Amino acid sequence: MRIVVALGGNALLKRGEPMTPEAQQTNARIAAVALAELACDHQIIVAHGNGPQVGLMALRSAAHAPDTPWPLDVLGAETEGMIGYLLEQELMNALPPGTECATLLTRVEVDPDDPAFDRPTKPIGPVYARAEAGPVAAAHGWSMVEEATGGLRRVVASPLPMAILGIVPIRMLVEGGICVICAGGGGIPVVRGRDGRMEGVEAVIDKDRTSALLARELGADVLLMLTDVAAVLRDWGGPAEEAIAAITPEALDDLTFAEGSMAPKITAACDFVRAGGVMAGIGRLRDARAIVEQRAGTRVLSQLLPPTAPP
Repeated sequence: MRIVVALGGNALLKRGEPMTPEAQQTNARIAAVALAELACDHQIIVAHGNGPQVGLMALRSAAHAPDTPWPLDVLGAETEGMIGYLLEQELMNALPPGTECATLLTRVEVDPDDPAFDRPTKPIGPVYARAEAGPVAAAHGWSMVEEATGGLRRVVASPLPMAILGIVPIRMLVEGGICVICAGGGGIPVVRGRDGRMEGVEAVIDKDRTSALLARELGADVLLMLTDVAAVLRDWGGPAEEAIAAITPEALDDLTFAEGSMAPKITAACDFVRAGGVMAGIGRLRDARAIVEQRAGTRVLSQLLPPTAPP
């Protein structure tokens, strides 16, 4: 099967872990081992998040030149190259000899009139305690949102991906049997001007939405979104909380999920399955193979099979 794997930003940085090169390289090695096991029997295309990394680079940029900070599209490209390198290095170490891997910077077109620009929702960067969040937000002109932990985190615009501009070379490499790492951080957000010229824009595209678009464009069988939770929870934090093993897009329409957290994954999963994908899976990195084999995580399917009667 052809599988598009979307690694959460926490695949390279665990919650509460210091953002050091050593930590990210160690986590890239862990991710590569899990993905290499999947790649033994399937063709994988790898996308990844970059929230913690792009947030750190934005902070460094502001500290270095407060009056002329680097825009998010440029910082996104930086993180796409950095994370892509770490993943490619470790994948090449984990995959069988003779396997070829390529990392591509990926521009993704968004609509300059997308209403998301008026309502930032995408969390990036570290979680701040309330005492420090106010001064940081005021210093940089950031919008903040409360996390489930009680801390605060920066939020930016997250417009919908319209088109993956590098889809032709991506498809050529995939068809040639190359393990491609692309669309990192949801891709580099660009808009088309009236003269047809493309330019970067201050936004972060949700990597799950871009991964779903990538999976559709490549004719993938499975969209696999890997994060740090075992499965999607119904009534999260409520008295009826329970893990969802398998569900249809129609059933998910009747449920509510947190914006900027699980909601984009649910939307991406439903979009992919409704467009003809065999399955969309959500779960932990270490369960990647088990999710594909429908033994773990949450699987979104166009139709659920009836339970098998006991012999």
